[in-house]
Amino acid sequence: MKRKSIIGASLAMLAMSACAADGGSAYTVTIPAPADTEGAMAYLVNFDTEEKLDSTVVDERILTFKGAIAEPAWVRFIVDGERHGMFILEPGTLSVDDAGIVSGSELNDRYQRFDELYQSLAQQMQSLPQDESSKDQAEAIIAQFNTAKELLAKDNMDNPIGYYLFLQDAYGYSPEELNSALQANPSMKKHRRIQKLLDAQQRKLATSPGQMFTDFEITYNDSVSRLSDYVGKGKYTLVDFWASWCGPCIREIAVIKELYDEYHDKGLDVLGVAVWDDPDNTREAIQRHKLPWPQILNAQAIPTDLYGISGIPCIILFDPKGNIVSRDLQDDSLRDAVRQVMDGLEY
Repeated sequence: MKRKSIIGASLAMLAMSACAADGGSAYTVTIPAPADTEGAMAYLVNFDTEEKLDSTVVDERILTFKGAIAEPAWVRFIVDGERHGMFILEPGTLSVDDAGIVSGSELNDRYQRFDELYQSLAQQMQSLPQDESSKDQAEAIIAQFNTAKELLAKDNMDNPIGYYLFLQDAYGYSPEELNSALQANPSMKKHRRIQKLLDAQQRKLATSPGQMFTDFEITYNDSVSRLSDYVGKGKYTLVDFWASWCGPCIREIAVIKELYDEYHDKGLDVLGVAVWDDPDNTREAIQRHKLPWPQILNAQAIPTDLYGISGIPCIILFDPKGNIVSRDLQDDSLRDAVRQVMDGLEY
């Protein structure tokens, strides 16, 4: 394995020996490196725990990782600070090609067959006419996908494939649905991302409709902004937690603009809170999309942790006293919520 220094190689060998002593089994992984990264540092990172498992240096556009692992796990590789592909790391000799296809791994073979089916069904879905005439065909394609996914999950609940499929579904569960799913699959509780999701669900319950707003404070460029500077000031306030790189966030801007134009003069305020984003990119997006409402920049994960937000956009409507009226609504559901309160109807 190529290393920056003899010290680095020695430390890696010690770490590998320690893993092997704990019952881990050896792996070797080779991956083609992205272009223009020669000499850059690369890391193999556990997807669930975010622990760095190994490091190397790009040499002749090849990454070579060697070590030991106690049990198979999803990993991603990071090159020169940028995230790249994900795959299942398990004992043995694995190779990843330019298309991200992994050879030498039974678990990756299983998941890749499922992914190939998904890609095929997605293409079939896209080729259907966008009208009622294709409704039955679309439902059949969705049913085929769901059946394949359920079978794959059932047969792999004791390995990383089952965990990953469970996690994908879990992000869309209500607290009650998540607790029920964990009762049926208690082994999932050991995963860090599931624990973080459980914590987020509890925070989400504490900031659900009917609850008073929870304040937060953001310091950026020697300026302090608080949610309480905007919420609970006697007006209905729509707060949009968003990021410049988030496609769904950008699409939802059109709905928020529509509501702002219709109701701002009647007492509706809007506030943007930029999360998980670079402030320079946020400012550029504000100018590009001509957003007229105030923004709190560089909030990062402070409000998303506090409000149990696992995906964006997350749009929360507060009443004049600061009570939460609605959250996590988009498109027509958001329009209905705002229009009902602004037109004097009970929501």
